[in-house]
Amino acid sequence: MKRRRFIQYAGAGLAATATTVVASSLQPGQAQTSGGVSIQYLGHSCFLFSGQGNRVLVNPFRPLGCTAGYRAPRVNADLVMISSRLLDEGSLEGLPGTPRLLSEPGVYEYQGMQIQGIRGNHDRQGGRRFGLNTMWRWNQGGLNIAHLGGAVTPIQVEQQILIGRPDVLLIPVGGGAKIYTPEEAAQAVRALNPRLIIPTQYRTQAATATACDIQPLDAFLAAMPGVAVQRRGDSLSVRSADLPAESPRIEVLSYRF
Repeated sequence: MKRRRFIQYAGAGLAATATTVVASSLQPGQAQTSGGVSIQYLGHSCFLFSGQGNRVLVNPFRPLGCTAGYRAPRVNADLVMISSRLLDEGSLEGLPGTPRLLSEPGVYEYQGMQIQGIRGNHDRQGGRRFGLNTMWRWNQGGLNIAHLGGAVTPIQVEQQILIGRPDVLLIPVGGGAKIYTPEEAAQAVRALNPRLIIPTQYRTQAATATACDIQPLDAFLAAMPGVAVQRRGDSLSVRSADLPAESPRIEVLSYRF
């Protein structure tokens, strides 16, 4: 048995509880419940996942720098997971209610969902500049979902084992100092072999600040020749039956102004 604790974020009013889970029970691709998941894009790397009776919010932010043109994602959630304490992916200001928070690598269980936080670096200097990045993998609605947060270094063998093969992979693609370049993101996609790919953290009409060093999405799409691209609104509903049988597909969600 390994005991992990939900971490309380000072001043955010988020409840923290302890949980115990057997690490060996968390297997890649293990589905607890079918039914699918609705995914809503809230800007940058912030998404709301609704399914299996839970609302999971990943990487809420403060509108600043590359996120200055987005609205603060003040939505109701049962569980919040953040990849770092940086304000573009770890600001909890103004979140309603008292959701539980996960911010540290480890193995967790929440309301029947198996969750794994996987440690990585947030820069190419071993984390010395921007610290650590937590990649999240969990099972919700019968789907194996992986959100790589602010990943910037190649997927290591141990990380690949822990992540498994995602049904849905959310991956940063805009480049800059603290996330994958389009080519690095394409390499990570090849390593993980997901079924659906949702790009995150790229330049949009809302991310136009002069201090923002990320690129538009087209550079990543060019690095993924031959992969089908589906453009949608700000939401996507996915069930196991909807997943591509062989070749992956890129799902591009649009921010709703």
